Amino acid sequence: MLVLLPPSETKAVGGAGAPLDLDGLSHPELTPTRRKLIEALSTLADDVPASLTALGLSQRQVEEVERNAELWDSPTAAALERYTGVLYDALDIRTLSAAERRRADARLAVASALFGLVRGTDAIPAYRLSGGNSLPGLGTLRRVWRPVLEPVLVKTDGLLVDLRSGAYAALAKIPNAVEVRVLSEDPTGERKVVSHHNKSHKGKLARALARCDDEPTSVEDVLDVANDAGLRVEREAARKLCVVVEA
Repeated sequence: MLVLLPPSETKAVGGAGAPLDLDGLSHPELTPTRRKLIEALSTLADDVPASLTALGLSQRQVEEVERNAELWDSPTAAALERYTGVLYDALDIRTLSAAERRRADARLAVASALFGLVRGTDAIPAYRLSGGNSLPGLGTLRRVWRPVLEPVLVKTDGLLVDLRSGAYAALAKIPNAVEVRVLSEDPTGERKVVSHHNKSHKGKLARALARCDDEPTSVEDVLDVANDAGLRVEREAARKLCVVVEA
């Protein structure tokens, strides 16, 4: 099973790992595209105003551009410890037991605007690039990633649970993935799509799928694991699930 997580805009800074080694990352078939994007992003960082505009940042976020300028030299950290924010707070990777962490590293992956796809132990630096950004000379990230990333994800063995947000789902279509959305339900039974806070519930689902002893191999298994973890998850279609939360 592979659980595909969205990344976060925020990243933990620093790290104890050596500088970025693209040859050490999983999915080496993505290396040429990764290298092209890193070179473009680090070169763009030489022009701070242009970087702020391209990345949709304010002047107060200039330190994000400075991190991009140091992509080849800054320290790295495991991907599941690099990303922060609501989803990763709920995943709470650091509180897993040693055995659970090994399962998390094997089962969880992150959709990345810069690296395409990273596994839990892949050592990456802090960076700023979002799925909806465009880079000078390269165009949209959708245009850059889809031809190379889709074949990698489509050939994934076993069950693939897709927790990506829209901007990252656009980087690669995965026809056989199990899609998950989050709905809130009010006392009358009316349901609405949850926007920002859906990340917390997806993080809880990812944690449950990482922790379980027996690896899920079907949609039914995912439902069982989620419900055992106290989550209310329902099947909307053959390969579509919804997490239902109180409004």
